[in-house]
Amino acid sequence: MTMGLRPYTERTGHGLGLPAFDVNQGEVLMHIMPAVGIVFDNRPPEFPGTLYISSRQVVWLSDVDMEKGYAVDFLSMSLHAVSTDPEAYPSPCLYVQIDTGDDEELEISDSECHGEESENLDLAAVREMRLVPSNPNELKTLFEVFCQCAELNPEPTGDEEEEHNWFFSADQLEGMPGLSVAGDDEEQFSAVPVNSIGHSNGDHDQLARTVLQLQINDQRFEDAEEMEPKGNGKHS
Repeated sequence: MTMGLRPYTERTGHGLGLPAFDVNQGEVLMHIMPAVGIVFDNRPPEFPGTLYISSRQVVWLSDVDMEKGYAVDFLSMSLHAVSTDPEAYPSPCLYVQIDTGDDEELEISDSECHGEESENLDLAAVREMRLVPSNPNELKTLFEVFCQCAELNPEPTGDEEEEHNWFFSADQLEGMPGLSVAGDDEEQFSAVPVNSIGHSNGDHDQLARTVLQLQINDQRFEDAEEMEPKGNGKHS
């Protein structure tokens, strides 16, 4: 996933078009709000445009320039809040802080802050975004939709990956109670599995070398050895 703000120009359908959301991966359109201005950091607002909110991202498409649009994932948003203080911004808006993935503070030049052309803007460096509806009464709805979508996109914790990590090294296996690597008298692991469980990502040979089969030498094998004819044994 790309962190931060990014350009978005892909449109589908007729007229102004719609964003091309990844419906095959479960992304769904949650809300559309027309006549919304967008402001990055301290730059002049861009208007008019239409805001499209999906279950994964926010997309703003210009109504006058078919080649202009912006998108940001909910996972890149660290904060969103309704702003109605005229000292903070002249118009009521939804204020959004964006995580760029860069821990270092980026210095924004005066020309970037007050320039007229968005092409001069480094979108990856934008840390603040304001969405300004033409109707301030729509701010409450906009905020509620943002809250709903933020709940659908919790920050990854890595627990799921650890939970499904079924592959162990020989050292890890030796530390497990009742289990050991090949060569132990009680239980053995074979390097060639008969039945494999897991995902190989296309490398089946590697999976065969990695997944180990538990073979237990139980009492049945001991009985079989006792039943062998004594004549087959060696005499001193």
